[in-house]
Amino acid sequence: MHTYEAKKFDLPTLEGISEEQVKAHLGLYEGYVKHMNVLRAQIAELEGDKEKNAYAIMEVRRRLGFEWNGMRMHEFYFDQFEDGAQARSKESLLAKAVTEKYGSWDAFIAHLTTVAMSRGIGWSILYYDTLGKTPHVAWVGDHEVGQLGSLPVILALDMWEHAYMVDYLPSEKKQYVEVFFKNLNWSVIEKRMEEAA
Repeated sequence: MHTYEAKKFDLPTLEGISEEQVKAHLGLYEGYVKHMNVLRAQIAELEGDKEKNAYAIMEVRRRLGFEWNGMRMHEFYFDQFEDGAQARSKESLLAKAVTEKYGSWDAFIAHLTTVAMSRGIGWSILYYDTLGKTPHVAWVGDHEVGQLGSLPVILALDMWEHAYMVDYLPSEKKQYVEVFFKNLNWSVIEKRMEEAA
Protein backbone atom coordinates (compact mmCIF):
# COMPACT_ATOMS: atom_id res chain seq x y z
CA MET A 1 0.00 0.00 0.00
CA HIS A 2 1.23 3.49 -0.88
CA THR A 3 2.35 5.57 2.10
CA TYR A 4 2.19 9.37 2.06
CA GLU A 5 5.14 11.37 3.35
CA ALA A 6 5.11 14.91 4.68
CA LYS A 7 6.70 17.39 2.30
CA LYS A 8 9.73 19.34 3.44
CA PHE A 9 9.31 23.04 2.73
CA ASP A 10 12.18 25.48 2.21
CA LEU A 11 10.70 28.34 4.21
CA PRO A 12 12.47 31.64 4.86
CA THR A 13 12.01 33.71 8.00
CA LEU A 14 8.52 35.18 7.61
CA GLU A 15 7.61 38.73 8.46
CA GLY A 16 5.02 38.78 11.25
CA ILE A 17 4.76 34.97 11.46
CA SER A 18 7.18 33.57 14.02
CA GLU A 19 9.34 30.49 13.66
CA GLU A 20 7.47 29.06 16.66
CA GLN A 21 4.17 29.55 14.81
CA VAL A 22 5.54 27.94 11.63
CA LYS A 23 6.93 24.98 13.60
CA ALA A 24 3.58 24.39 15.34
CA HIS A 25 1.71 24.67 12.06
CA LEU A 26 4.06 22.29 10.24
CA GLY A 27 3.63 19.79 13.08
CA LEU A 28 -0.11 19.93 12.56
CA TYR A 29 0.33 19.38 8.81
CA GLU A 30 2.50 16.33 9.53
CA GLY A 31 -0.35 15.01 11.68
CA TYR A 32 -2.71 15.09 8.70
CA VAL A 33 -0.21 13.09 6.65
CA LYS A 34 0.19 10.58 9.47
CA HIS A 35 -3.56 10.18 9.88
CA MET A 36 -4.06 9.69 6.14
CA ASN A 37 -1.78 6.67 6.40
CA VAL A 38 -3.46 5.43 9.59
CA LEU A 39 -6.93 5.63 8.05
CA ARG A 40 -5.87 3.86 4.87
CA ALA A 41 -4.29 1.08 6.93
CA GLN A 42 -7.48 0.78 9.01
CA ILE A 43 -9.61 0.49 5.88
CA ALA A 44 -7.32 -2.20 4.48
CA GLU A 45 -7.57 -4.14 7.74
CA LEU A 46 -11.34 -3.76 8.03
CA GLU A 47 -11.81 -4.93 4.46
CA GLY A 48 -10.59 -8.36 5.59
CA ASP A 49 -14.25 -8.94 6.51
CA LYS A 50 -16.20 -6.40 4.45
CA GLU A 51 -19.61 -7.70 5.45
CA LYS A 52 -18.97 -7.61 9.19
CA ASN A 53 -17.12 -4.26 9.05
CA ALA A 54 -19.26 -2.47 6.42
CA TYR A 55 -20.40 0.28 8.81
CA ALA A 56 -16.94 0.82 10.28
CA ILE A 57 -15.41 1.05 6.79
CA MET A 58 -17.98 3.71 5.81
CA GLU A 59 -17.21 5.79 8.90
CA VAL A 60 -13.45 5.60 8.39
CA ARG A 61 -13.91 6.61 4.74
CA ARG A 62 -15.94 9.66 5.85
CA ARG A 63 -12.97 10.80 7.90
CA LEU A 64 -10.59 10.29 4.98
CA GLY A 65 -11.77 13.47 3.18
CA PHE A 66 -10.98 15.61 6.21
CA GLU A 67 -7.45 14.24 6.60
CA TRP A 68 -6.77 14.27 2.83
CA ASN A 69 -7.79 17.90 2.41
CA GLY A 70 -5.99 18.85 5.62
CA MET A 71 -2.84 17.38 4.09
CA ARG A 72 -3.22 18.87 0.61
CA MET A 73 -4.48 22.32 1.65
CA HIS A 74 -1.48 22.76 3.92
CA GLU A 75 0.82 21.83 1.06
CA PHE A 76 -0.79 24.58 -1.04
CA TYR A 77 -0.42 26.95 1.91
CA PHE A 78 3.26 26.34 2.70
CA ASP A 79 4.33 26.15 -0.96
CA GLN A 80 3.26 29.81 -1.28
CA PHE A 81 6.04 30.92 1.10
CA GLU A 82 8.93 28.98 -0.43
CA ASP A 83 11.85 31.05 -1.76
CA GLY A 84 10.66 34.12 0.11
CA ALA A 85 8.26 36.92 -0.69
CA GLN A 86 8.15 37.89 -4.36
CA ALA A 87 6.06 40.67 -5.81
CA ARG A 88 3.23 39.91 -8.16
CA SER A 89 3.52 40.53 -11.88
CA LYS A 90 1.04 43.14 -13.05
CA GLU A 91 1.07 41.46 -16.46
CA SER A 92 0.38 37.92 -15.23
CA LEU A 93 -2.67 35.90 -16.21
CA LEU A 94 -3.62 35.94 -12.51
CA ALA A 95 -3.54 39.74 -12.31
CA LYS A 96 -5.58 40.08 -15.50
CA ALA A 97 -8.21 37.51 -14.43
CA VAL A 98 -8.82 38.89 -10.93
CA THR A 99 -8.82 42.49 -12.19
CA GLU A 100 -11.43 41.60 -14.80
CA LYS A 101 -13.64 39.86 -12.22
CA TYR A 102 -13.18 42.10 -9.17
CA GLY A 103 -12.43 45.46 -10.84
CA SER A 104 -8.87 45.86 -9.58
CA TRP A 105 -6.09 44.00 -7.81
CA ASP A 106 -6.84 45.86 -4.57
CA ALA A 107 -10.54 44.96 -4.83
CA PHE A 108 -9.56 41.30 -5.27
CA ILE A 109 -7.32 41.38 -2.16
CA ALA A 110 -10.10 43.16 -0.23
CA HIS A 111 -12.62 40.49 -1.28
CA LEU A 112 -10.27 37.62 -0.37
CA THR A 113 -9.70 39.32 3.01
CA THR A 114 -13.44 39.79 3.60
CA VAL A 115 -14.03 36.11 2.93
CA ALA A 116 -11.09 35.23 5.22
CA MET A 117 -12.70 37.22 8.03
CA SER A 118 -15.76 34.95 8.00
CA ARG A 119 -16.63 33.68 11.46
CA GLY A 120 -15.32 30.26 12.37
CA ILE A 121 -12.57 27.99 11.14
CA GLY A 122 -11.79 27.30 7.52
CA TRP A 123 -10.00 28.53 4.43
CA SER A 124 -10.33 31.49 2.10
CA ILE A 125 -9.46 30.03 -1.29
CA LEU A 126 -8.97 31.44 -4.76
CA TYR A 127 -9.96 28.89 -7.38
CA TYR A 128 -9.99 29.06 -11.16
CA ASP A 129 -12.98 27.72 -13.07
CA THR A 130 -11.39 26.16 -16.15
CA LEU A 131 -14.78 25.74 -17.88
CA GLY A 132 -16.20 29.17 -17.07
CA LYS A 133 -12.77 30.82 -17.49
CA THR A 134 -13.13 32.88 -14.33
CA PRO A 135 -11.65 32.99 -10.82
CA HIS A 136 -13.77 32.38 -7.71
CA VAL A 137 -13.07 33.13 -4.06
CA ALA A 138 -14.82 30.76 -1.67
CA TRP A 139 -14.97 29.96 2.03
CA VAL A 140 -14.30 26.32 2.89
CA GLY A 141 -15.26 25.11 6.35
CA ASP A 142 -13.10 22.45 7.98
CA HIS A 143 -10.94 21.40 5.02
CA GLU A 144 -13.49 19.71 2.87
CA VAL A 145 -16.89 21.33 3.44
CA GLY A 146 -17.52 23.80 0.64
CA GLN A 147 -14.71 22.82 -1.73
CA LEU A 148 -15.66 23.74 -5.29
CA GLY A 149 -15.57 20.44 -7.16
CA SER A 150 -13.00 20.10 -9.95
CA LEU A 151 -11.65 23.65 -9.58
CA PRO A 152 -7.89 23.97 -9.12
CA VAL A 153 -6.70 25.81 -6.00
CA ILE A 154 -4.74 28.93 -6.96
CA LEU A 155 -4.23 30.51 -3.52
CA ALA A 156 -4.94 29.00 -0.08
CA LEU A 157 -5.28 31.14 3.05
CA ASP A 158 -5.56 29.03 6.22
CA MET A 159 -7.99 30.63 8.69
CA TRP A 160 -7.97 27.92 11.35
CA GLU A 161 -6.70 29.32 14.66
CA HIS A 162 -3.71 26.98 14.50
CA ALA A 163 -2.36 29.09 11.61
CA TYR A 164 -1.97 32.24 13.75
CA MET A 165 -2.71 31.69 17.47
CA VAL A 166 0.93 31.58 18.54
CA ASP A 167 1.35 35.15 17.23
CA TYR A 168 -2.17 36.65 17.16
CA LEU A 169 -5.34 36.52 19.22
CA PRO A 170 -8.61 35.66 17.44
CA SER A 171 -9.50 39.37 17.60
CA GLU A 172 -6.23 40.12 15.74
CA LYS A 173 -6.68 37.69 12.87
CA LYS A 174 -6.87 40.53 10.34
CA GLN A 175 -3.25 41.33 11.23
CA TYR A 176 -2.37 37.71 10.40
CA VAL A 177 -4.13 38.05 7.02
CA GLU A 178 -2.13 41.22 6.30
CA VAL A 179 1.23 39.55 7.05
CA PHE A 180 0.17 36.48 5.11
CA PHE A 181 -0.05 38.62 1.96
CA LYS A 182 3.32 40.28 2.72
CA ASN A 183 5.07 36.89 2.77
CA LEU A 184 3.62 35.37 -0.39
CA ASN A 185 5.76 34.29 -3.29
CA TRP A 186 3.33 35.42 -5.96
CA SER A 187 5.29 33.58 -8.66
CA VAL A 188 4.12 30.26 -7.12
CA ILE A 189 0.51 31.42 -7.26
CA GLU A 190 0.88 32.83 -10.79
CA LYS A 191 2.32 29.52 -11.94
CA ARG A 192 -0.71 27.66 -10.52
CA MET A 193 -2.94 30.01 -12.48
CA GLU A 194 -1.02 29.45 -15.71
CA GLU A 195 -1.20 25.68 -15.26
CA ALA A 196 -4.94 25.83 -14.54
CA ALA A 197 -5.80 28.04 -17.50
